[in-house]
Amino acid sequence: MVSKVRIGMVGAGAVAARHLRTLLAMDGVEVAAVADPALERARELAGEAGAAAYPSHMELLAAERLDAVYICVPPFAHGAPELAVIDAGLPMFVEKPVAIDQETAAGIAARLAGTSLVTCTGYHWRWLDIFDRAADLLADRPVRLVQCSWLDKVPPPPWWQRRDGSGGQTIEQTTHVLDVARGLAGDVSEVHAFGASAALPAADIHDVSVASLRFASGAVGTVASSCLLPRLHRAGVQVVADGLSLELTETELRVEADGRQDHWTAAADARPRPDRDFVAAVRGGEDRVRVPWPEAYRTHLLACAITRSADQGRPLRVETNGG
Repeated sequence: MVSKVRIGMVGAGAVAARHLRTLLAMDGVEVAAVADPALERARELAGEAGAAAYPSHMELLAAERLDAVYICVPPFAHGAPELAVIDAGLPMFVEKPVAIDQETAAGIAARLAGTSLVTCTGYHWRWLDIFDRAADLLADRPVRLVQCSWLDKVPPPPWWQRRDGSGGQTIEQTTHVLDVARGLAGDVSEVHAFGASAALPAADIHDVSVASLRFASGAVGTVASSCLLPRLHRAGVQVVADGLSLELTETELRVEADGRQDHWTAAADARPRPDRDFVAAVRGGEDRVRVPWPEAYRTHLLACAITRSADQGRPLRVETNGG
C-alpha cells in the first residue's frame, strides 16, 4: 500500500482546480506539481498546494517522482500527455472528453493496451447514487427506448466553438449523457445523425444536432443537442422499459412504474467520488473505478460516430473496441 500519494496535475484550468481542491482535502495525498503552457496560471494553481509549476507535462514528468498524474486539458490538447504518462508507467486520471477525435484516442488506446495501469475518467454521472437506483430498476426489465438530450448555452472558452478546439458539442458536452445511456442500456451499434450550423457565425460546429441510435441489445434511441439557449435547459436521459419510464439528470431521478410515481434527489455531488476511488486504487486498495479509460474510450467512439454521421448525413456503424 502506498502511504502517501504524490500527484502531478497537467492543466491548470477550472476543472483542474476542482480536482486539486478535492485531492487536497484527502489524507495522505500531495499535489506535487502543476504543468500548463500558461506558466503563470500553473504557478497560481500550484500555489494553492505548495507545489512546483512547469510549462509542460514533459518537464513535470522529468523533474518529479510521482505516483499518479491528472490530465485536465482541453479536448485539442489530449494525446501527447497521455502517451507520455503511459510511457512513464504512471496511473492516470483523464478528464472527458478523452480526445478531440477518434484517431487521437485510438493512439492512446493502442499504447495503453496490454498494460495494467490504473486509470479513471471524469464521467462522474456513473458515480451518482441515483444512477445506481436506475440501474437496479432496469435489472429485470430490458431497456427498449433511450432518449438523450443536452440543451444548453455556449460555454465561455473561445476554443469551444471551433471543431479543432472542442470536436463539437456531442464530443465535448453531450458525451456525459451518452455515457449514462451506455451504462444503462449497453453499447450502441449504429447511428444516423444530422446537424445544422446557422446561428453561430464564428463557429464551425453544429449548433443543433439529432441522432437515431440502435443499441446492440435491440433497443433504439435518440440524442438531441443544442448550444443555442441562454442557460442549461435540459441534460439527461429518459429510458423506457416494459411498464417503466425513468428520467435521470445529474441531480434527480423520476420513475413511473406499474402505475406508481417516485422521485429521488441525488444524495450528494458525485464529482469527488471518482477522485476518491482513483486514489484508493493507486494506493493499492480495491479498484472501484466505474469508468476507467478503456470504458470512456467506448463512449468516445460513440460520440465520434455521431459527429461523423452528422457531417456525412448517412448511417454509420459504431466501433466498440475499447482498447
